[in-house]
Amino acid sequence: MSSRYLSSDTDSVRHLLVLPDRDAAEEAAEEAAQRFTLDEDPQIVREALAGEDDAEDAQWLVVLEDPEGELDLAALRELAEEYDGWLERE
Repeated sequence: MSSRYLSSDTDSVRHLLVLPDRDAAEEAAEEAAQRFTLDEDPQIVREALAGEDDAEDAQWLVVLEDPEGELDLAALRELAEEYDGWLERE
């Protein structure tokens, strides 16, 4: 993933739910806010695949800040998979 999503705080963790479309990202972001105790609302970011200009060739990221590194990775992975996506941890 691009370095612009990396946290500058060495203790802080940033989780990325990588999803196939905007609708899935919006729904997953809402669900994450309900399921987890978050200091900040999840951010939704469009990430175009390298060399692609077409909106069809984009992934959508739900960015979750985890300052204490306490979020349950299995639960995050499960949430991403519910929306046909996957979890990456930065």
